[in-house]
Amino acid sequence: MSLWKALEGARVLDLAQPLRTGMPQSPNHPPFRMTLERRHGDRVRPDGGSAAAELIVTGGHVGTHVDALAHVSQDGLLHGGRPAADVMSHEGFSALGIDAFEPYVGRCVLLDVAAAHGVDTLPPGYEVTAGDLARAARDVEIREGDAVLVGTGWSRLWPSGEDFTGLRDGAPGPGIGAARWLAERRPRVVGGETIAFEHVRPGRGHATLPVHRIMLVEAGINIVETMRLADLLDAGAREFVLVLNPLPITGATGAPVRPLALL
Repeated sequence: MSLWKALEGARVLDLAQPLRTGMPQSPNHPPFRMTLERRHGDRVRPDGGSAAAELIVTGGHVGTHVDALAHVSQDGLLHGGRPAADVMSHEGFSALGIDAFEPYVGRCVLLDVAAAHGVDTLPPGYEVTAGDLARAARDVEIREGDAVLVGTGWSRLWPSGEDFTGLRDGAPGPGIGAARWLAERRPRVVGGETIAFEHVRPGRGHATLPVHRIMLVEAGINIVETMRLADLLDAGAREFVLVLNPLPITGATGAPVRPLALL
């Protein structure tokens, strides 16, 4: 079967949250801003034509984005035991930056933990356990090199702003046990719906990020955060093709991405 034939009739779902000024984000990162710098009529060409253009300022970890391996260190060391100071400068990272991420097009497994509990959205501050992931996986095999997404239903709260950030009441996400369960299966990339791919306890914010340490530093597995998975969860999708290609910003610790699911 030809590639075009295989794609014929495929349903494509956009897994990125819309980027806008004032959207929910972690307080640890510079916010996204967009302003219309040039408006129609500011400059008019002799033939009457005019163009509008915006100015965009953003951190690398706002909206739907991919974390590079250089994003987190432990005791001064990056993945593979590399001293962060050796590859870090004011221009970014000469190794393990987001530009080193090879575009991913391949199998993706969605573990719908919310559905495993019989709810659309897990409660704030819920810790996803290894048992939860095993239950959500059921008879779906996770193969080495797959992408694995954890469904919590949290993207349904995107319009709520403060509730979505989880700074007050916490946010659902994998704890240390779940992170090690995932890492043992050697996926290429993992992702979820919350601002941080972590169990965020009420009132704690992003005080510690042990799952980031396990994934990025210890296992060398990239993370996708703030994904819009509600449509996939509603569709009951468990495995599909994922297209993942973050902006190749040289030396950056993360970059925006517009993931696509092909069902």
